[in-house]
Amino acid sequence: MNYLTVENIGKSYGELTLFEDISFSVHKDQKIAFVAKNGTGKTSILKILSGEDMPDKGNVIYRKDIKVSFLSQDPKFDKNLTIEETIFVSDNPILKVIANYEKALLNPEETEAYQSAFEAMERHHAWDFETLYKQILFKLKLDNLEQKISTLSGGQKKRLALANALINKPDLLILDEPTNHLDLEMIEWLESFFAKENITLFMVTHDRYFLERVCNEIIELDEGQLYTYKGNYSYYLEKRDERIEREAVETGKAKQLFKKELEWMRRQPKARTTKSKSRIDDFTDIKHRAHQRRNDHQIQLELNMERLGSKILEFHNVSKAFKDKRILDKFEYTFKKGERVGIIGKNGTGKTTFLNILTQTAQPDSGKVVKGETVKFGYYTQNGITIKPEQKVIDVIKEFGDFIPLKKGRQISAQQLLERFLFSRKKQYDFVEKLSGGERKRLYLCTVLIQNPNFLILDEPTNDLDIVTLNVLEEFLLDFPGCIIVVSHDRYFMDKIIDHLFVFKGDGKIEDFPGNYTDYRVYEDSQPEIPAIKDDKKDNKTLKQNEASKLSYNEQKELNNIESKLKSLAYDKKQLEDKFLNPDLTQDQINALSEELQDIINAIEAKEERWFELSEKLEG
Repeated sequence: MNYLTVENIGKSYGELTLFEDISFSVHKDQKIAFVAKNGTGKTSILKILSGEDMPDKGNVIYRKDIKVSFLSQDPKFDKNLTIEETIFVSDNPILKVIANYEKALLNPEETEAYQSAFEAMERHHAWDFETLYKQILFKLKLDNLEQKISTLSGGQKKRLALANALINKPDLLILDEPTNHLDLEMIEWLESFFAKENITLFMVTHDRYFLERVCNEIIELDEGQLYTYKGNYSYYLEKRDERIEREAVETGKAKQLFKKELEWMRRQPKARTTKSKSRIDDFTDIKHRAHQRRNDHQIQLELNMERLGSKILEFHNVSKAFKDKRILDKFEYTFKKGERVGIIGKNGTGKTTFLNILTQTAQPDSGKVVKGETVKFGYYTQNGITIKPEQKVIDVIKEFGDFIPLKKGRQISAQQLLERFLFSRKKQYDFVEKLSGGERKRLYLCTVLIQNPNFLILDEPTNDLDIVTLNVLEEFLLDFPGCIIVVSHDRYFMDKIIDHLFVFKGDGKIEDFPGNYTDYRVYEDSQPEIPAIKDDKKDNKTLKQNEASKLSYNEQKELNNIESKLKSLAYDKKQLEDKFLNPDLTQDQINALSEELQDIINAIEAKEERWFELSEKLEG
């Protein structure tokens, strides 16, 4: 079933043509990733699909009556509403049923209204939906439903927009970098959610493990042409390499033919037969094919890095806290030459504070940080580049000098440096404010690296970078001889770059794990669960007081409801399983029963997961 058709769309800004004559379609159950270099129009295409922008030409046609949700990079909300009110203002009819039920709970004396609301919940299967939306909010760390939008950070707003999109259960979900502003735990949950849900996706993402495990098709915009790959990221890489190799062979053949035809054209045959006129017409096409060049520059930058001495960086009994929240607790560590450390941990465990103490832009409460005399930090922060009005790309680099020293006494100009960072000579004279988000990040990265640091600190360096730039950056970092610290939610990037991990556990605890992120996940998954220690001496009164302090009224009500609903679902499951014993069932009946049984199993799993979440919150 076709959900969306894009017919010959084009978009230009002044003299800059982003794309033209682009056509593709999205069908039910496809999970498509759209891949392209920064600045070639990914976000523009998503805005056109969402109706936020219009193409200069062509059409976008949606199937009638399908529900579409769009996750943008900059979601807009009413700042006066709470999280829960924002969820309930959507057009989803089931949410209105739940809202009426929760209103009836507050006025239990109105028995008729309560009964009506309860029956509506049953009729619309809203119990399961309520469990689902609260599970989504819990997983995205948005469980304080009364929090005002005006108090949310940019990352929290992005997560709320994602939650809204998922809760609305659209037929088609269009996502712009869905993993930005999510921690690793959230990303893995979202990956699992998309992998098992029957949902149609069209997304732009730089997360290569996400592409690998979620997508079943990749559409690539390369050199103005669209290419479709019916498979995941590994399949895409394999087939893309084959395509580029094939194009190179065809270009080589076209060059040989061009030489031959050029000689013929130069002889200027006098007899202009129909055949010779056709040959002259074909010459233009041959010339075009022979002069095709791929714009796949590599960053090759042998920086004249100052050599690190024997003393690099030492932490001695370093502690840091904000009120009652401990970040570091007598932390001890001595960095060695060539170390590559990844930093992971939940949001709020102090990763950025640790980096600020390390670079001495923040001071510890106690202990000391000793920096070696030869150490020169290059600190890539999440803030990015500061844009000055009417400043051109080349001017940003020239602030650091007209020439950059390389090894063996060589040097390159600021222009040559920018070319190596994938900025063409023409692009270098663009105003910085005209650059895409990914291009600005690439320019900022360039300004950090050209200062010849020997200790790189990269805080979320992969956000907004395209896959081509990520591959290039990884190759550069693999050859970088100094120390590297990386904070990133990009698991693929971490696995490729780092040797060991600082795992921020919270409450000042930091574990030094000897391996990359995938090694750590395998290790964590292999650990047996440690049951919570219960104190049987607590009396019922104290227990109820604790429960009241940790679960809201509606959550307590939900917990009680889940237990009874699980019994009901278990009964339905048993009844359905008994039907399979009928030997007269047709294949169609078996298929229908199987689908119904799977729905019940999914509902049980969702209920059980929500029960565990509420229980964990109760015991926490």
